[in-house]
Amino acid sequence: MNNKYIGVFDSGVGGLSAVKEIIKKMPDENIVYFGDTGRVPYGTRSNETITKYAISDMKFLKSHDIKLVVVACGTVSTVALPTLKDEFDIPIIGVVEPAAISACNATKNKKIGVIGTSGTIRSNKYEEQIKSIMPDALVKSIACPMFVPLVENNMADSEAAYLIAKDYLEDFISMGIDTLVLGCTHYPHLKNTIKKVLGNDVTLIDSGAATADFVLEYLTKNNLLCNKTFDEQYKYFVSDSVEGFSKIADVFLGRNIDKMVKKIDIERY
Repeated sequence: MNNKYIGVFDSGVGGLSAVKEIIKKMPDENIVYFGDTGRVPYGTRSNETITKYAISDMKFLKSHDIKLVVVACGTVSTVALPTLKDEFDIPIIGVVEPAAISACNATKNKKIGVIGTSGTIRSNKYEEQIKSIMPDALVKSIACPMFVPLVENNMADSEAAYLIAKDYLEDFISMGIDTLVLGCTHYPHLKNTIKKVLGNDVTLIDSGAATADFVLEYLTKNNLLCNKTFDEQYKYFVSDSVEGFSKIADVFLGRNIDKMVKKIDIERY
């Protein structure tokens, strides 16, 4: 057993989707979350900048008593994960491998779509991971940069979201995919809209949920599950406005965390 914190970080609030799944599947775990709201978005940055930010995010989480880190950011997982694993002597789990495994397990016709930020799609990591598991899979990746602001402005189920999704996803319809990887932790909030475009026969792979399952399996296998919750079981930190983060966090977590969020100076790390 290991009662230390699970560290989770993202460029903003999207990673809270993964936190919600971890809490649901592992209610006894202690969690510390960092959202780099002062430097969001990561998806449009250069690989060098993304890696630089990710390293400082890791250094902040390492200042807490953590046993494992979940990179709940599709962009960092696709761009900087190998560097982070080289730099830090702690288990680090990204969202790409778990989601790719889930997609390969779900598909029946081996036609898989991937959507994510520009940085995630540019890296081609999802396709590489899927192909390493299922070499004969047909994979198409599409960047959907407008999806994040739609979610953060509470417009995930709006007519505007539907029209944008229809424009982004039309190639998947002609391709005949039966599985779609939601390669950004914001995107599960668009499930209803995406299903309206693609239909109910396409399986949507929630990268946050897949990662939570992966974490549970890892902790169980390595005898690292928690059996004692701390008084401060959940800790949330941001690098910019606490108020703005807390408001959106309610949507992602389904719970009020206003009094639990603290701002830190990420430039110190």
